[in-house]
Amino acid sequence: MKLCARKSQFHAGYGGSYFRLVSWREAAAKRRNALVAPVSRYIAPREDRSVPGPFCAMRAILAILFLCTAFASGKARAEPSAETIARGKALAIAGDCASCHTADPAKPFAGGKRIDTPFGGIYSPNLTPDRDTGIGTWSDAEFYRALHYGIRRDGSRYYPAFPYPSFTKLIRDDVLAIRAYLATLEPLRNRPPPPELLWPLNYRVFMRGWDWLFFQPGIFQPDQQKAGQWNRGGYLVEGAAHCGACHTPKNILGADKRDRMYGGGLVQGWFAPRLDGAERSGLKSWSADDIVEYLQSGRNARSHADGLMAEVVVNSTAKMSDEDVRAIAVYLKDLPAGAPEPAVTPPAQDVITTGAGLYAHACIACHEADGTGAPRIYPPLPGNANLQSVDPSSTLRILLDGAQTVTTPRAPNTGSMPSYAKLSDQEIADVATYIRNSWGNAAPPVTADQVKKARREK
Repeated sequence: MKLCARKSQFHAGYGGSYFRLVSWREAAAKRRNALVAPVSRYIAPREDRSVPGPFCAMRAILAILFLCTAFASGKARAEPSAETIARGKALAIAGDCASCHTADPAKPFAGGKRIDTPFGGIYSPNLTPDRDTGIGTWSDAEFYRALHYGIRRDGSRYYPAFPYPSFTKLIRDDVLAIRAYLATLEPLRNRPPPPELLWPLNYRVFMRGWDWLFFQPGIFQPDQQKAGQWNRGGYLVEGAAHCGACHTPKNILGADKRDRMYGGGLVQGWFAPRLDGAERSGLKSWSADDIVEYLQSGRNARSHADGLMAEVVVNSTAKMSDEDVRAIAVYLKDLPAGAPEPAVTPPAQDVITTGAGLYAHACIACHEADGTGAPRIYPPLPGNANLQSVDPSSTLRILLDGAQTVTTPRAPNTGSMPSYAKLSDQEIADVATYIRNSWGNAAPPVTADQVKKARREK
């Protein structure tokens, strides 16, 4: 199958031709006739001195040029088709735009939601077509420049909390389809606060250096050796869905560690697990069907979504088409294992004994003695990739805060887990270490200091 790099991997095809081929002689004759007839009307007879012919002819030519320009401009601003708007909506859903750009559920896409980063807080902008505080007066070129190059309307640079390093992989037609969809939203007036970043990052000029070091604009390049479904999944994973924004570790300046793509990353107190083929903490043990079920329902026989991923499921992947979710699963299952998982030394026996006692007292009623739980209601613990991540942040968040099973149209039943914040830091560390190293699991032990830090980050 031969794929074109500039044809959207998201959209199956385009409509029929809107142009008709004519010979160059016919075209030239038509242009000549179109100009001569109106101009001749303004050339006065020589004996009529009241109307200067050359000046009238010039006015006629200028009028024709103005009309042609207006006609071309009108064509450029033609209303987008229903198909284009539908494609833009699907891409906006895949990009989970609503999660970041909605602070008040009564004002969807109106921005103002705070996004915490290691460098301070950033507030998402208003994406509605409000002319004063949204993008209602933006041109197509300005919108494309924002997504493809990370450049604001005033020429300054965005911060990479806005995932333009991923959106740059979208082709222009798809970017403008997203804009077409956003233009159909209800205009909502809302002016988000300015960023609250540490000095000197509060000066956007420094982002020029960041872009020079870490940002490479360019659309997704299909792999000619792969099937169309794989390329469609890659276009979504690397582009619109920007999975790497959370699931790739970052360097000290907040840029992706490119040698560890999809190797897991820390995001707002949660650890987004590995998406590569790692044996314990990645997706090696998951089938493509497991991934599809997880993305569509927020749970499967191996794990449940929680925290930020629960938002992604509810606002994005549960609303995507079956074909797009399947394409993502096919692409992810083909990712090779990245960096080797660390060798794990078995925890001290006294830690395991204490942790086992706490588990028997607080957890066994739902998760069973062997950790199998009740799949899709109470997640199983043996072989749980999230549980075995090198970073225990997500496990600690659930133990400290409790958990609520995400509900979707495909999985409407609820389930919950209470908070165990009343336990001491050492007790939570011991029970976390126990479940991370029982029933065949293997992960680094958790310390009381890690629990104390997690409490502070709530």
